[in-house]
Amino acid sequence: MPDEDLATPGPPAGPATAPRPLDTSDDTAGATASGTARPGGGGARWLPRIVIAGIVLAALNLRPAITSLGALLEEVRDGLGMSGTVAGLLTSVPSLCFAVFGIAAPRLARRFGPGAIVCGGMVAIAAGVGLRPFAGGTAGFLAASALALAGIAVGNVLMPVVIKSWFPDRVGPMTGLYSMALALGTSLAAAATVPLTSALGGGWQTGLAVWALLAAVAVPPWLAVARRRSAGAGAPGAAPGATAAPDAAAAEQPPVRITSSPTAWALAVFFGLQATAAYVTMGWMPQIFRDAGVSAATAGVLLAVTMAMGVPLSFVLPRVASRMRHQGPLAVGLAACGMAGYAGLWLAPAAGAWAWALLMGIANCSFPLALTMIGMRASSSAGVAELSAFAQSVGYLISIPGPLLVGTLYQHSGGWGLPIALMAGLLVPQMAVGVLAGRDRRIEDER
Repeated sequence: MPDEDLATPGPPAGPATAPRPLDTSDDTAGATASGTARPGGGGARWLPRIVIAGIVLAALNLRPAITSLGALLEEVRDGLGMSGTVAGLLTSVPSLCFAVFGIAAPRLARRFGPGAIVCGGMVAIAAGVGLRPFAGGTAGFLAASALALAGIAVGNVLMPVVIKSWFPDRVGPMTGLYSMALALGTSLAAAATVPLTSALGGGWQTGLAVWALLAAVAVPPWLAVARRRSAGAGAPGAAPGATAAPDAAAAEQPPVRITSSPTAWALAVFFGLQATAAYVTMGWMPQIFRDAGVSAATAGVLLAVTMAMGVPLSFVLPRVASRMRHQGPLAVGLAACGMAGYAGLWLAPAAGAWAWALLMGIANCSFPLALTMIGMRASSSAGVAELSAFAQSVGYLISIPGPLLVGTLYQHSGGWGLPIALMAGLLVPQMAVGVLAGRDRRIEDER
């Protein structure tokens, strides 16, 4: 996508498409909420491009702390003397941390600005990922991991807010760019951690710590955004009172009671069910193939194919969704691909392995669809912050039992029939809440 298409959104086509007043608490003195520079804003005209770079770099860092650990989990367990129970807890900690720390993100963003909190989140990721291999023992490893996951949690919640604030007329394309970078970071860490460990030497500690460098690279763009905000309205070239009107308009709106919004609940349940399916796919799909006679190496490649499907589709899907008045048909279509994939895994897991991997990869793109709908279901960046925190926190809590339940059913039934039937069955309510969440309405209209 050309930079100009992202950095300089054109004026709205008319009253029907004009963006509603935005909370401009994170706007700079020289740039509007849509990301265009005000006359005389000086260096602020570069801020939209810096924000775009920051979004991409932040997205690249929101999963490597998790997927790099998965690639070396056996070595970490042996090195720390970690019990199987603690290792199982470690695989469930990300969802719990996302729910607990994510709920605080809107409050912090209102106080310090989203840019400053995202910057702090990148610092937390870099520190946590870099320190945990050398923190000394299981307790130190878990504490440093929690620090990194806290940074990831605020990034998860605030990225839709940043996109809504800076690019209100480009929510679909920018969400697509963000989702594509997120998928790329996920698959990159999963594929490259083991080869990097071998190439760099130093054992699993080096293989995990190296990803702190990627997080450190993401800090400078967000530091620049946070510093511009701290300059306030007195920055050179700022138009006096330029942000007063939007702030006043936003202040006139009564607060949104997020727990009373049917749309917010539908989005939260949709987010939780798609996250459940994604974690089950990442955690158990290779084992399904291996139990069907597929080699371990091929099973790993099949999982990589599933994850790689998210890179191009995560870029395209939000653009398509943002042009539709109702995103429900997309939610149903993605879930239908998941049902077809589960049916194949049940009936002929080895014979059609590549087809099932592709179908599951398509189904996993419910995640960028959920992010797009979060950005479209609120009128202001403040509303998006509340909706994002609620939907993701509740959603990640919903997703915690899924992978554990699948493992329990597999262990006690001795096969994959019941676990696959469970996952296919969960796609039915996912379709239903996807249709409800996809309706053309805003949470502010549900006061």
